[in-house]
This record gives sequence, C-alpha cells and structure tokens, in this order.
Amino acid sequence: MHARDILIALSVKYEGDWPHTMEAIRKREPVTEALVEEKEATVKSKTLTIVDPLYPEGLKQSFRPPLVLYYYGDLKTLNEESSCLAYIGSRDASPYGLKMAERLSLAAVKEGLSVVTGLARGIDAAATKAALDYGGKAVAVLGSGIDCPYPSSSLGLYKRLISSGLVMSEYPGSLPPKRDNFPARNRIIAALCHGIVVGEASPHSGTLITVSYALGGNKEVGCVPYRADEESACNALIKDGAFMIENRDDLLDMIGRPRKSETPK
Repeated sequence: MHARDILIALSVKYEGDWPHTMEAIRKREPVTEALVEEKEATVKSKTLTIVDPLYPEGLKQSFRPPLVLYYYGDLKTLNEESSCLAYIGSRDASPYGLKMAERLSLAAVKEGLSVVTGLARGIDAAATKAALDYGGKAVAVLGSGIDCPYPSSSLGLYKRLISSGLVMSEYPGSLPPKRDNFPARNRIIAALCHGIVVGEASPHSGTLITVSYALGGNKEVGCVPYRADEESACNALIKDGAFMIENRDDLLDMIGRPRKSETPK
C-alpha cells in the first residue's frame, strides 16, 4: 500500500482536519485496503499529497503543511513560488478597492505572475476575475470542500478556474465551510506565494491572519494605500514597513524584479 493512498484515506476520514489526521499518523492508526478503496471512491477531484514530487516546496516548509490537497485545473498554474502573488482583502470592498484589484491583477499577469486568492467575495473575487479576463493565470484556495465552491456568488469564477486555472482545498468533497477553516486556508495562500498584496482591509480584518503567515514565512508584504481619514489596516502595515503598492513598478520592487519602462500611450 502506497503512502499517498494512506494519506488520502485518513484525510477523507477526518475531513481534511490537519490535527486529527496527524494524530492518526503519529499513532499509526491501522489503514486497510478496504478503507482506502472506500475513501478514495468518494473523491471526485484530483489529489496531491505531501509525498508527491509535484508538491510545492514552499508548502513543505510552511506551518502545518497540508497532507493532501484536492484540486481541479492545472498544477502548472502554480509553476513555482517566485511566480505566484497573492492578492487578498476585504469582502465588503469599496469601488476604489475593486478598481485597484483589477488594475494590479492586470499588472501582475502581464509580468507572468499567477494571482492567488481565497475566492472570497469582494477583493479576492475581483482580483481573480481580472486575472482570468486578461488571459492570465489564477489560483484559488478554498476554505470549504473542493466540490463546495464558497461563496455561492463565486460559482462562475470557480468553474472558470477549473477550465483555465487552478482551484485547491485541503478539505475533500462537498464539506461546507467552517469558521476555523478560513484561518487554516490562509496559511496555504501565504505559503504558495513569493509575496502578498493586501488590496483593502479594516484594522480587524481576517486578512491580517494571512499577513501573519506571510511574515512568518519571510514573504514580502505589500499594501494598497487607503484614505487617510478612514481606519485602514493597509495604511498601518505600510507604516510598519510593508511595501506601498500603487502600480506595476511597486509590484516589481516588492518581488525583486527590475522596473520596466512604461509603454508610451
């Protein structure tokens, strides 16, 4: 019996819950061929385990690396960590935040970067849509089962990612989202990318969890500046040393690529 089969069987049995699955592994919980067949029969998606050659190196070095990732689409969309940029932010986005998400996603895909999001409504959805609309690469990491796109408003984007990008989850099947799944999901987003851009966020936004994971993994963090007369996590992060991201050149500075002259209009 292969190690990947055991990992998938335990992951499905414990619904992708990392602590419970790891506890089963540590205790060497018996896994029979019958259990493997039973659990694998429920999996509709493709699978990537931590023992597979294509498993991203950045994830291996991350906090609680996912033991199994369920996915649809093309793994080549990830390519390598240096070519991935996370774009995250508020679900209740302002018109300004949505406009900047579209503009900066376009800039990212023009540089050959894959745009990674959590597919939440608002900033995440806008960044994903822009990347796909401009023919770029986009990746979404779900906080629900791989066969349960969430939120429902992102169903169209989910289907586009399956055919033209990549959608991933450490949760199998049609498991509905749970509150604790989203902070766990955020560690994957941070680990997959060279850096992250916060498009818009309040001082108490869950987006800051992703920022914490990124900083813990020595990833670059950039923020789109916001109005000075409103509270903004972005402005606070910029004051603390995050890159201020206003345009393509700022993105290039953050990821350590040389600036390019603008094409004359």
